[in-house]
Amino acid sequence: MKLNTLIAVTFILMLSACASTPEPQPKIAENTQPAPVIEQPAPIERAPVETIVPEYQGPQPGTVDHFKFVSGDDRVYFGFNEYTLTAQTREVLKSQVRWLQEYSGAIVVIGGNADERGTREYNLALGARRADAVKDFFVSQGISSGRITTVSYGKERPIDGRSNEEAWALNRNAHSAVLVGGNS
Repeated sequence: MKLNTLIAVTFILMLSACASTPEPQPKIAENTQPAPVIEQPAPIERAPVETIVPEYQGPQPGTVDHFKFVSGDDRVYFGFNEYTLTAQTREVLKSQVRWLQEYSGAIVVIGGNADERGTREYNLALGARRADAVKDFFVSQGISSGRITTVSYGKERPIDGRSNEEAWALNRNAHSAVLVGGNS
């Protein structure tokens, strides 16, 4: 029995020798609160962004109104007693040419106009030179001369009937009237 007691005591001592002492815990200050737990929201999944193209709001393509809309103007203006094309006039005519190139079935009638000053015969001749200047420009840009007709109205079709410099400046013009099949 002594042997059994001795074995039991040895066993208890061995167990107590293997036991470790716990680490001391750090003291928490009395007024210190634990840090709040911040939850990160899940990333938001975004739907693919589609490019929004505004719907075309202009006139129906290929129509007379579309010609005016694209060209910016269907008239070009000239100085007093002039029929040469200015840089500004050429820019307007280039827009008209681009439209005529896109709509190759369209034909154009160019009407030359003058203000009320001068004789009827002189203004008819001046209107013809203005219409021909526009036609020559169109042909130089690749528009077939068979699609272009010119006419001179002289002073017979004023767009402003007043007798002053402002009205005369408006009446010195060449008007491009397009004719398109079924859409004019």
